[in-house]
Amino acid sequence: MFSLRIALTLLTGLCCSSVLAQDPPTAVRAVIESVSPDGSTLQVRARDGQAAVVRLADKAAVILVEPAALADVKPGAFIGVAALPGEGDELKAMEVHVFPESMRGAGEGFRPFDLAPGSTMTNGTIAARVDGVAGSKLTVSYRGGEKTIVVDPKAPVVAFAPGGRGDLKPGAAIVARGPRAADGAIDAPRILVGKDGLVPPL
Repeated sequence: MFSLRIALTLLTGLCCSSVLAQDPPTAVRAVIESVSPDGSTLQVRARDGQAAVVRLADKAAVILVEPAALADVKPGAFIGVAALPGEGDELKAMEVHVFPESMRGAGEGFRPFDLAPGSTMTNGTIAARVDGVAGSKLTVSYRGGEKTIVVDPKAPVVAFAPGGRGDLKPGAAIVARGPRAADGAIDAPRILVGKDGLVPPL
């Protein structure tokens, strides 16, 4: 079984795909409908209703997405935030994921993301947090800059933990990213799966 450090290092590629890649990986956010007997192939139903096939590499990392709370989003924590443009130079969080201490620095920076048109991903350390009636305002610092991000109290907050193939079962919600093979299947070197029915907000 992969250690948490190895699994989440692989996860960096899932949340923060390289801008240098000539063929950006295809992302699928879906619910598992069936799993092959050897656990290597998933028949899934994407959020848009389309059927898809996800194949796992022999050593594919499986990462659980667990519920967390806004209380876990505190100064000093290393987080990732998918966001949309807000007022002025601020960003408005679509979701927040909290990295374990062992993955501090993973994917650090600011880049485009594919959760929604115009969305971005910021991975960095919370330098400051100011709470108000409309939510929390975070200053997230990373090498070369910082962003101010407003987190509505209703914005989903999750954390990552190591998982296994046994977590990939019908009804579980997943997020996978990888190259699309000639037969249309997505070859995923890593996969996120919601714990206990959670739908990963990423």
